[in-house]
Amino acid sequence: MASPMAWRYCGNQIKLWRTRAGVSREELAKEAGYEYETIKSMEQGRRRPTLHLLQFADQLCGAGELLVAAKDYLRPERFVSYAQDFMLLEADAIALSSYQPQLIPGLLQTEETMRLLFNGHWPPLDDEIIEERVAARLARQAMLDKATKVFNFIVGEAALRTTLGDREAHKRQLLHLLSAGKRRNVTIQVLRTGGVHPGLDGPFVLLEMPDHDRLVYEEGQQSGVLYSEPEKIGIMVHRHVMLAHRALSPDESARFIRKLAEEL
Repeated sequence: MASPMAWRYCGNQIKLWRTRAGVSREELAKEAGYEYETIKSMEQGRRRPTLHLLQFADQLCGAGELLVAAKDYLRPERFVSYAQDFMLLEADAIALSSYQPQLIPGLLQTEETMRLLFNGHWPPLDDEIIEERVAARLARQAMLDKATKVFNFIVGEAALRTTLGDREAHKRQLLHLLSAGKRRNVTIQVLRTGGVHPGLDGPFVLLEMPDHDRLVYEEGQQSGVLYSEPEKIGIMVHRHVMLAHRALSPDESARFIRKLAEEL
């Protein structure tokens, strides 16, 4: 995967200013307290230039804070690149219907659950990226407070039984689901494990936009796809309907989740 353009541009600017000032890569590395290869990686855009390096390079090369000014463009992306279009559309949608067989949907996760998942990411994420993504996911959850926006969640039993952290953290997550499900615009249904059904092919999200057009988003390990072809949309709408019929009712689901929480 290509490095972000901002990394590459900023790294090249560091190299240009350093060359113009007659400062060697070795000198910059020594002054900033970095290894030579680290400076090289940052200049080549393979690693995100740090504010620490920008400050030393700016001073050493006489850039007059022009290099330091790049810091605002080097903040970690709030969402992975392939999900950004979906996030923008999600914010505008009037209805969201989600099916998640293995994980609690992000809109229903506690901050504890988010941190456990982001800390378990491979390759590991640095602390700044984790903080940015946790903040972004928490900010997304404000959508649930918009009473005219409808949310339908179908969650697999496996997601409810899988303890990501300790038992108390998992209990808090289950209780959080019960609380979220009390909103009049939020429906949560549990799909029990077992049998053949249309959800075995994986998770997906249906979006209904203000003009009543529909979109589907599917996400895999390292990529996501957003599509609007009527034939594909029709198939996924029917799949969601079939899953909703197969799942426990909202009231039965709440009782099931409460029972799981009480057992912890």
